[in-house]
Parts: sequence; structure tokens; C-alpha cells
Amino acid sequence: MNRKAKLLLVDDHAVVRAGFRLLLAASPNIDVVAEAERGERALQLYQESRPDIVVMDLSMPGIGGLETIRRIVQRDAAANILVFSVHNEQVYVHRALKAGAKGYITKNSAPDILSAAIETILDGRTYIEEGLVHDASDQAARHDCREIMGTLSAREFDVFRLLAKGLTGHKIAEELCLSYKTVANYSTQIKKKLHVSSVAELARIASALGVMEY
Repeated sequence: MNRKAKLLLVDDHAVVRAGFRLLLAASPNIDVVAEAERGERALQLYQESRPDIVVMDLSMPGIGGLETIRRIVQRDAAANILVFSVHNEQVYVHRALKAGAKGYITKNSAPDILSAAIETILDGRTYIEEGLVHDASDQAARHDCREIMGTLSAREFDVFRLLAKGLTGHKIAEELCLSYKTVANYSTQIKKKLHVSSVAELARIASALGVMEY
């Protein structure tokens, strides 16, 4: 690529975005052309700036990272999206890739991992940080995890995670910019799909699968 690759950065923390820009400032091949603090804005900026790659967090207010990935890919099947998240659990990696991401790294990774991941994806390949995908010995556990979480939509997964964390319906509505009634409906659907009747049971499932947000 003769020109610099255009990059769209999506993260709700300004400090993270500033650190990211600083990290890539010395790169001769990458230019951060736009930034968004939530998914809704990212969708708009993607259409406007047509970036070569999107680097995106998963835990954001509004529609959230997973749904944002899904919508971008729905509009542009060739979209290059790298997830840059604090979560290192299998379920997050799987759901991000299923939504259409081309790569996944954690925010605890070494600085050179970020550049390597971006270059790999721009080269047409997938990049998963070493250690995030386990060996065959973990296949059964991963399969069960995918079976359970695969029944939830992206938005249901967000509500599930926050319910398991202990947030009230009103707090979840505020966090995800939804109405309380909508959150209550999601809660009912989630419990039905997972065959549980209480938030405590949801929390146990979330803990067992390693999807509790700290």
C-alpha cells in the first residue's frame, strides 16, 4: 500500500484513544483519521471516512462493540475490524469473530502486538493474540460455552453481562441507552433462553464462563 492506511479508532475512553495515537505516531504506514466514543458514532464515521481498518473496544455505552461490528460488516463485508479489549475470555473472542472481526488482541498486550495485528489484517489475514485460543484439550469447554452464548443476540449478551454483574434494570437502561421496559423484556428473554429464573443463576453462568466484567 503506497499511501498510509486510514484507521478509525473506537473507544469510549479518551485516555485510551490518546495513548493509542501516541503509540502509532511513529508508524509510517498508519494514519488515525477518525475517532468515536461509541458505536453509533463509529457507524457514521465509517461511512464518512471509509477507513482501511477499524480498531474497536467491546465495552462501550450505546449499542456496544459487538453490535457495532455486526452492523459495519453488514454494510461492508470487506471491513477490517480489530478488537482491542480488556477481555481475554474465550466467549468474547468467539463472539467478536462471529460478528465479523478479523482480529482480537487485549489491552494488556505488548505495544508491538498492536502494530503487528494491524499489519496482518491489512495484509488480508486474521490475527488472534497468542494465548487467547486454547489447545484441543479445551475444545469441549469452548463448545459448551459457544452453545450457551450462541443463543443470545449481541444486545442480549450485553444485558446478560450487566445483569450478571449486579446492575439493576434502571442502571442497565442508562448504561446501554435503552428504556427500562426494553431491558426488562431482554431480561425475560435471556432467562428463558438460558432456562433460569433468577439473576443469581445468570451470575453463576457468567462466572462459570468467565464473562463477568470487573
